[in-house]
Amino acid sequence: MLVTPDPDTTIVADWRDLALCRDSEPNLFFPIGTTGPAVEMINDAKAICSQCSVQESCLQYALQTNQEGGIWGGFAEDERRRLRKRWLAERRRRNN
Repeated sequence: MLVTPDPDTTIVADWRDLALCRDSEPNLFFPIGTTGPAVEMINDAKAICSQCSVQESCLQYALQTNQEGGIWGGFAEDERRRLRKRWLAERRRRNN
């Protein structure tokens, strides 16, 4: 029996299903350290992120869930820490 999809049904994919990093080596996005070989890994991961259609969703997820390790949304750990401080401050301003 052939089932045809209902045209009124919208399928919303999770942003993670669309992420380019799904087809990449996971360790690339979790380098150890920030010097030596890790620098190349960070740059390579960021290059993949820069081409990804869900980069903003990935970054928002990382900020909301306080992901401390790895490259998320094209930002390394130290960069994301600074972004998160600003993001939290902005949220507090909006809620007051």
